[in-house]
Amino acid sequence: MNHRATAVRGALATALAGALLASLASAPAPAGTPAPANAPAGTVPSETAAAPEPEAAAQWIDRRTVAWDVPAPSGTRTRLDYGGPDGPHLRLTPAPGGLTDAQRARYPHLKDHAAFTVHPGDLARVPAAVRGRLVVTQRAADGAVRKSTGVQVPGVLDDLYGTRAADAALGPVFAPDGRPTLAVWAPTAHRVALELEDADADAGKAGAAPETVRMRRDDATGVWRVRGERAWRGKAYRFRVEVWAPSLRRMVTNRVTDPYATALTVDSRRGLVTDLSDSRLAPRGWDRLRKPAATPLRDARIQELHVRDFSVADATSHHPGRYAAFTERGSDGMRKLRELARAGTSYVHLLPTFDIASIPERARDQARPGCDLGASPADSAAQQECVGAVRDQDAYNWGYDPLHYTVPEGSYASDPDGPGRTREYREMVRGLNGAGLRVVQDVVYNHTVAAGQDPRSVLDRIVPGYYHRLLEDGSVATSTCCANTAPEHAMMGKLVVDSVVTWAREYKIDGFRFDLMGHHPKANIQAVRAALDRLTPERDGVDGKRVVLYGEGWDFGEVAGDARFPQATQANMAGTGVATFSDRARDAVRGGGPFDEDPRVQGFASGLWTDPNSSAAKGSRAEQRARLLHYQDLIAVGLTGSLADFTFTDSGGRRVRGADVDYNGAPAGYTAAPEEAVAYADAHDNETLYDALAYKLPVGTSAADRARMQVLALGTAVLSQGPALSQAGSERLRSKSLDRNSFDSGDWFNALHWDCRSGNGFGRGLPPAWDNEDKWPYARPLLTTPALTPSCTEIDGASAAYRDLLRIRATEDAFSLDSAAEVQRKVSFPVSGGPAQTPGVVVLRAGDLLVVFNATPDRHTQRVPGTAGTPYALHPVQAGGADRTVKSASYDVGAGEFAVPGRTVAVFRAR
Repeated sequence: MNHRATAVRGALATALAGALLASLASAPAPAGTPAPANAPAGTVPSETAAAPEPEAAAQWIDRRTVAWDVPAPSGTRTRLDYGGPDGPHLRLTPAPGGLTDAQRARYPHLKDHAAFTVHPGDLARVPAAVRGRLVVTQRAADGAVRKSTGVQVPGVLDDLYGTRAADAALGPVFAPDGRPTLAVWAPTAHRVALELEDADADAGKAGAAPETVRMRRDDATGVWRVRGERAWRGKAYRFRVEVWAPSLRRMVTNRVTDPYATALTVDSRRGLVTDLSDSRLAPRGWDRLRKPAATPLRDARIQELHVRDFSVADATSHHPGRYAAFTERGSDGMRKLRELARAGTSYVHLLPTFDIASIPERARDQARPGCDLGASPADSAAQQECVGAVRDQDAYNWGYDPLHYTVPEGSYASDPDGPGRTREYREMVRGLNGAGLRVVQDVVYNHTVAAGQDPRSVLDRIVPGYYHRLLEDGSVATSTCCANTAPEHAMMGKLVVDSVVTWAREYKIDGFRFDLMGHHPKANIQAVRAALDRLTPERDGVDGKRVVLYGEGWDFGEVAGDARFPQATQANMAGTGVATFSDRARDAVRGGGPFDEDPRVQGFASGLWTDPNSSAAKGSRAEQRARLLHYQDLIAVGLTGSLADFTFTDSGGRRVRGADVDYNGAPAGYTAAPEEAVAYADAHDNETLYDALAYKLPVGTSAADRARMQVLALGTAVLSQGPALSQAGSERLRSKSLDRNSFDSGDWFNALHWDCRSGNGFGRGLPPAWDNEDKWPYARPLLTTPALTPSCTEIDGASAAYRDLLRIRATEDAFSLDSAAEVQRKVSFPVSGGPAQTPGVVVLRAGDLLVVFNATPDRHTQRVPGTAGTPYALHPVQAGGADRTVKSASYDVGAGEFAVPGRTVAVFRAR
């Protein structure tokens, strides 16, 4: 089980919890009180805190069945109350055999629960019952209550309404005559109305009171609708929902934004009645946008980038930190992106750009550090203290705290108030496409920032208890960090699909990266794939079959091990054409794991055995050597695209499959095709690659040698079969001053520095205490070590050498094999497990290419069986490239020996 994500998200949860407590400090509000400025989802309901409902341990899984983990003794009667203890109720009868086989298959986590059947004579009242206060009671013959519990309702709501509402058009939908229809799914609501007002009124300008418009309920689907007038276009709106709130044990009136909103007012206070097909929201030529040629997923080379990081410190940008920075052809950042595109980078993966809960959207509302950050020493705690003082009110966050899934984030727009952000987002996509890069959007449908009656809870204040995954006692699961959503429920699954399709069709997004995808059902991700595949250029303006999908297939939390459904985890996604991040080679290259107590644990590219550091965690020389050889097996599997059935000779001389190689108790190989594993040496989570190597390489390692190890580490991903990703700036030795989780660390620690004279970000103070203080004893001496502050020579040299590897990858078909059979036929590791095997050296043969990864400090001559007599030469790209050191690599045709400098990736091609 890989818990990489949980610790990262844990810090996010801590920060968000503080923000939530702050936002709730003034709640509950008196009746009709407007929402506070930091409560964008709408008015806090006019309720006084009440004792919580008894735990909701009963689960109403369909209209006929309630599952409850209690016995049903003779002489007792069980019933489902929906109007109070003396009000109406449904009679429940114990089912002798428990749940049916079909029910157990659908709800495996409930397989041992007792089943209670709704009396046939009461079935007609089920739709009314789900809208009330639900309590299951078990009573003695005299009527005394022996046991009681609240009720979880997602199953019965899906049974009653989910299938029928599956094709419902939700949110604002415009007819050809320009009249909008607004619709919201709220099957348990007693009344829903639309509150409509001028957008200026929401911005704090004088205006009339909101107009209240009644909505009508479709009893078949649970959808409430109202058809408006053309004059509604551009109006601000939200829903007024009267619904039973289990957390407060009473009816509430929630004023809440539309989960299907397509535009928002500033700080997400209200939705806007907006038609995304309005030509005023499209940049010039949008309908004729020429995109770079689609790159198959197996060939995707992806640069992971945060919108604000990209330009906020770029002195040549006129729109620092904005979407518009990607439209500036003359800025340093855009010039560097075009360089990468020309070398072979095919996609820019943008960290979350949907509506984010944690960032004030107006610049004037964003706090700034109140000190001179550059005046403190490189190893000072002052910088992080100053950044920390404003981190909950500043302009920075990675954005993994979704508020509205299908609206661009406003803080990156020139004007966050209104639909102008839509135009700017589209201009950003056009700008990146014009630079030769397709665009991947990072999406976070696995959780919301809040649940229940929290002011920033949207979904749960419309249909309480439905959209989130509940634990056995009815509490909301938070294994992702925050309130876990439940895409296994029909309408949450629909929201995921509808949102992705909207981004693809209306914003021409070329790919999606799913955060914590393992918390989604496999079927949900397959439904996304199927919906995208139905998009055509003729009808939709995009070819959905060319949209790529990948995500984090980690297996943890309440869903682990397919506990509730077949998950979209690494192993389960084999054969789907959807890729997952492969952490196997990542850990082998870097060494250890992301959460080691001692961050100096070494790996293949950080000196394990070949250049040991002083860490006591490294073990004996024999243990180091054995671990290094096993790491080389993991790297070999990674270079194949993490194929499960690829066979090769491992470092122990055994003939094994990729799935036979151990990775912390799991199989190293797990894919069915090379396109299904994303290779990477670093990403936004955990320390940057440069910072990891700063910890792990011996302190005395020179700046030049550190740069070479950086390129070697990146090369193991670039030259793998299948897609590869790197964090923006890693090719430029990017540092975050050893911060392992910079999601809320401000611009100071996160900004990219495109001008090498500004450094690489190292030595900007001790990394923030809130997630790094335990590493300060290791970090402090490094931050003042001169060799760890690279010059332009190292930064530009590493970038150029990386681009050479990209060019080789982009131009050689041997790295673009499209099936496991082709990889098996053309890829091998000719020295692994044999007498020529060398710890610290990996040799890869791919077609007529031979690649030597020499991670040792010294020049190494490697004999490769079967090559003598075949003429090889250093690849022309490297022979004529920027790296002088690699040009000294040579080949002895008579002996079949390849001589490669230390800390070098050399690619040879048969002539």
